[in-house]
Amino acid sequence: MGSIAAMKAVAVLFFLSLSGFVLAGKVKEVKELQIGVKYKPESCELQARKGDKVRVHYRGKLTDGTVFDSSFERGDPISFELGTGQVIKGWDQGILGMCIGEKRKLKIPAKLGYGEQGSPPTIPGGATLIFDTELVEILGRGSKPNDDEL
Repeated sequence: MGSIAAMKAVAVLFFLSLSGFVLAGKVKEVKELQIGVKYKPESCELQARKGDKVRVHYRGKLTDGTVFDSSFERGDPISFELGTGQVIKGWDQGILGMCIGEKRKLKIPAKLGYGEQGSPPTIPGGATLIFDTELVEILGRGSKPNDDEL
């Protein structure tokens, strides 16, 4: 009798651990953009806005911790015009309002990243992306003034 109870207990524990593993994987996937400010300079005279040409250092990871790209290691930040679709939507949204020197962690759902198709071979379809970012420089303002400048 004792061995049947023990086998049932093992089966239940196995099922629970398997369920926990599956649930743990789901928790890491995000449905909406999550922005975590990791460092913000004391003074912020200039914030990144749509149309600005910016330089950003980044480290991109999958939810399992695999690094798929990093400008930090290359020593070469990426330059792009913010809010114009030159980068994934999660970046266009997640970099807005950053101060020079600010560091943010962006958790980007697939719909604001590379979608269901991914970016083979390094980024699987439907992947949540995690980026550690640092705004290095705002190189120039876009030609369109903001409403608050009118």
